[in-house]
Amino acid sequence: MITFINGLLRLRRGPWEMMASILIALGVIMLMQPFVLALFTYSFIVTLIGTVMFIIVSHFPE
Repeated sequence: MITFINGLLRLRRGPWEMMASILIALGVIMLMQPFVLALFTYSFIVTLIGTVMFIIVSHFPE
């Protein structure tokens, strides 16, 4: 846990890519659930933010 937070603070690729992947997965889950309209409404923007974040952090150092 400490290593993960330390990697986030030092702008390392691994932890930030994991956060971006979690956002993408969360957006897809929000898109596919049929119960809460607010989650469905914001699913595209969450997926988009995760995708753009993944593209940006793929240029971070290891």
